[in-house]
Amino acid sequence: AVNKERHFSCEDCDGNVSGGFDASMSQIVLCQNNIGNQAHMNRVVTHELIHAFDHCRAHVHWFTDVRHLACSEVRAANLSGDCSLVNEIFRLHFGLKQHHQTCVRDRAILSILAVRNVSKEVARKAVDEVFESCFNDHEPFGRIPHNKTYARYAHRDFQNRDRYYSNI
Repeated sequence: AVNKERHFSCEDCDGNVSGGFDASMSQIVLCQNNIGNQAHMNRVVTHELIHAFDHCRAHVHWFTDVRHLACSEVRAANLSGDCSLVNEIFRLHFGLKQHHQTCVRDRAILSILAVRNVSKEVARKAVDEVFESCFNDHEPFGRIPHNKTYARYAHRDFQNRDRYYSNI
């Protein structure tokens, strides 16, 4: 269970970071001075909850293995809505072929550079090494929730998950 008083902290943050996951406290930090609207907050919370999920599920070595961090950043960028078409248009980034994958790669690299003191080449190499398997890992959603309809489908799938597995 998530205790919103213990597991979420709203703080003023330096720079343009919108949030973060503090593994030592199992706490999500929301940067109240850098989140401008509800949609942005929803993406940040989802992004950080994916890190929390990975922390519990995969025992991520956040500070000793950059590939662990890269995998969680790929998953968070892929599943949180960071790379939605609307967000990419606002960033003036858009394309047709493999655009979602390109965005996920770029956002994961930027996130690594924001939290670790590594070169862009090291971050890019780590993302490239883990990209395929981590991009295709859609847990806990089961699918990429591209919009509200897909999010409802993912929630329905989650609710029916036990029924499906009990018949196997």
